[in-house]
Amino acid sequence: MQKRKLGNLEVSALGFGCMSISANYGPAADRTQGLKVIRAAHEKGVTFFDTAEVYGPYANEDLVGEALAPFRDKVVMASKFGFDNENGGVLNSQPKHIRKVVEESLKRLKTDRIDLYYQHRVDPNVPIEDVANTVKDLIKAGKVLHFGLSEASAKTIRRAHGVLPVTAIQTEYSLMQRDPEKNGVLATCEELGIGFVPWGPVGQGYLTRKIDAGTKFDPKMDMRSGFPRFSAENITANTPIVDLLKQIAEKKNATAAQISLSWLLAQKPWIVPIPGTSKIDHLNENLGAINVQLTPADLREIETALSEITVHGGRMNEEQMKVVDQTA
Repeated sequence: MQKRKLGNLEVSALGFGCMSISANYGPAADRTQGLKVIRAAHEKGVTFFDTAEVYGPYANEDLVGEALAPFRDKVVMASKFGFDNENGGVLNSQPKHIRKVVEESLKRLKTDRIDLYYQHRVDPNVPIEDVANTVKDLIKAGKVLHFGLSEASAKTIRRAHGVLPVTAIQTEYSLMQRDPEKNGVLATCEELGIGFVPWGPVGQGYLTRKIDAGTKFDPKMDMRSGFPRFSAENITANTPIVDLLKQIAEKKNATAAQISLSWLLAQKPWIVPIPGTSKIDHLNENLGAINVQLTPADLREIETALSEITVHGGRMNEEQMKVVDQTA
C-alpha cells in the first residue's frame, strides 16, 4: 500500500470510510462482519479509518474502536463532532459541547487520542475561530492530534487555518461531483498545504455500475432515497457517466469503481479517498485501484468525455445541503 500525506499526517493512499457499515446506506451490517471487514482493511495495508459520532449515532465509533483496538498504534483514526445528537441532531459546535463530546468519542473509540478530529459541518452560530481555538486546546491536552473540517468553504478554511493549521478537508468529490474544483476548496488546500479527503468517491455507490433505475432505497434506512441524484429518472439520465467508466475500465482491465478511485488519486498527490463497504470482495476491489495507472492520455480522454456530459440531480437533499458551508 502506498502512503500519502494529509498536511504532515502520513496515511495509506486509500483510507476506509466506516459509516456505511453502521448507518445511512441501508440496514447496519452484522457486528461480526463489520469487525471483520475493518480488520481485513488493516491487514491489506489501510492505515486511515474514518468515522463520526453521528453515524448510528454512536454505533460506528463503538465498532471502529473495538475493531482497531488490537493495533491502535499502527493506524490513524479520524472522527467528527458538530451535531447535537441529544437535541435532534441540530448543529452544535459550541466550545463546551466539543469538550463534552470529545470525551465520549474517546471512550467509544477505546483510545486516549483522536488522530484527526473534524468539524462535521460548519456551525453558522459559532465563529470558526472559536472552534479552532477549542480544538487547539484539545491538541495541547493530547486528546486530539490534528484538526480537520468537513464540507467547509474556502473562506472558512482560511479563517480556521489562521488560528490552527488545518490538516485535512473532507468533502464529497468524485467524477460526477466536482464542486471542490470550482468553488476554490481544492485550490485553497493546495495553497495552504492541506490534505483533501473525498467522501462518496464512487458517487455514493452509483459509479460502481451496481445501481440502476430499478434499485430500491429504503426510505427509513438509506439516505439516498431522498437525494435527487438517486431518483429513477436521474439514475437513468446519468447513464452516460457509467457507460464512460465501463469503456475506460475495459481498456484498463479494471472495474468502474477502480477507475473512479484511480481518477481521484491521479488528481493530486495529497488526495486520499475513503471508499467504504461492509463486504470483503468490495474492499478488495476498491484497494485494487492502487494498481490501476491512468496515463495523462487516459485522463485527457476522461476529461474530454466528461465535459460533454451533464450530471442530473443534486448530490444531497435540500435539508442536508442547508448545512453545507457555501460562504463566498
